Amino acid sequence: MVTLDLPHVASPAVRDLLHLVNQPDFDRAHQQIEHLGGCTEPVRLTGHTTTVDTTTGEVLRSYTTSDEPTGSLLTGCGNRRASRCPACSRIYAADTYHLIRAGLTGGKTVPDTVRTHPRVFATLTAPSFGPVHNRPTTPGGDVQPCRCRKFHEPTDTLLGTPLNPATYDYAGAVLFNAHASALWARFTTYLRREIAARLGMTQKAARAVLRVSFAKVAEYQKRGLVHFHAVIRLDGPDGNTQPPPSYATVAVLADAIRAAASRARVTIESDAVGERELVWGEQLDVREIAAFGTDAELTDQAVASYVAKYATKSADASGTLDRALFCRPCQGRGATLLPHGTPLPCTACGGTGQARPLPRLAVARHVRQMIRTCWELGKLAEFAHLKLWKWAHMLGFRGHFSTKSRCYSVTLGALRDARRAWRTDQARAQAGLPDLDPTTTLIVGHWAYHGSGYGPGAGLLAATVWHRRELERQFIAEEGY
Repeated sequence: MVTLDLPHVASPAVRDLLHLVNQPDFDRAHQQIEHLGGCTEPVRLTGHTTTVDTTTGEVLRSYTTSDEPTGSLLTGCGNRRASRCPACSRIYAADTYHLIRAGLTGGKTVPDTVRTHPRVFATLTAPSFGPVHNRPTTPGGDVQPCRCRKFHEPTDTLLGTPLNPATYDYAGAVLFNAHASALWARFTTYLRREIAARLGMTQKAARAVLRVSFAKVAEYQKRGLVHFHAVIRLDGPDGNTQPPPSYATVAVLADAIRAAASRARVTIESDAVGERELVWGEQLDVREIAAFGTDAELTDQAVASYVAKYATKSADASGTLDRALFCRPCQGRGATLLPHGTPLPCTACGGTGQARPLPRLAVARHVRQMIRTCWELGKLAEFAHLKLWKWAHMLGFRGHFSTKSRCYSVTLGALRDARRAWRTDQARAQAGLPDLDPTTTLIVGHWAYHGSGYGPGAGLLAATVWHRRELERQFIAEEGY
């Protein structure tokens, strides 16, 4: 153990880094950090694994974290949010890109004939809950004044905020976000019905000759409401391996999407907010996806890149937070129950159930009001099942950011499994180990969660790794351009 006396170094993180660098086993510690590519909050695991040849009983390989410099093994956090972990979110975006692209052009177990299937790129937006500051444009692209009579710059923080916060329907906005996924499910149901009606068939007969496949991603608008971008495709009854019948065209699909969007609705009844009917907004965009290499702007590659970009964003893109706001010790309830059932006020949050008081949040007034509305509606019995207090940082949206139908293309899990197998084979080759026969090889191990994150010095080292790799990626991109 190397001990350094560094009183002249003011930064604790730099002192910790210098101590780390001067350790005899620093190379292994650095190797682990380098392997994660700059992950900001890795998971630390402790445990061991042993590989045994079942025919001879020979131990082919053994590993234990007690031999590691820190006594643990670092693995990536896997967070998809770019605001939380740029390194892991980049991997998630790449996986999403390949998932979307495979459903458009083939590959990853999807036949390349899928590119001949009718497919469109649709955007379904939220309705208006009150006028907001915006940058309207003419058909020629010229910017017009907002209703407030001002010309807003693209970076103006007023964009998306209500013109009159006192009359803005915050309850409706939060409830739309909370039911957006249910509204999408209604839309897909009506879509299948509308396609069958346009083909002059019953729904049962339509299911026998075609299938609707899709992949979608949610995006937050500046006003804090979600809308969905979706790739929607027509397949044969068995999925992406079969084309649909010739009479199931792009025109039929696009027309059915417009009709289904206008019919889909979710009705809410509450004594507090009355009866609400949640519908899609009037702004509906449906465009055919052209093949890569054509002169069209909306190609399959462009769509895949576009969807992958939004898959790593979250509500923080609209100016809110990327972490839950409820108090972890009391799970947002404001109190914990003693063994005999008596509530004990939570000392961590002072009984509010909030990890941070809402007035102290560093967010815009509009966002804070949406978060406050989530907490207020979450206290009502009729909305208890929505758990809006848990999703207040998401402004009420409770769904997954990216989803797909069963037969659209490969799954994210399959892509991760393939990457894991490739890394295992690569590590085995580097170590000079022979290929293992899965029929005669047994791997026995035990792993336990030990914590997450780095020490101060290792955190600086991880940031350096991420910065260097970003510069390398930018250099490669510029050279390719």
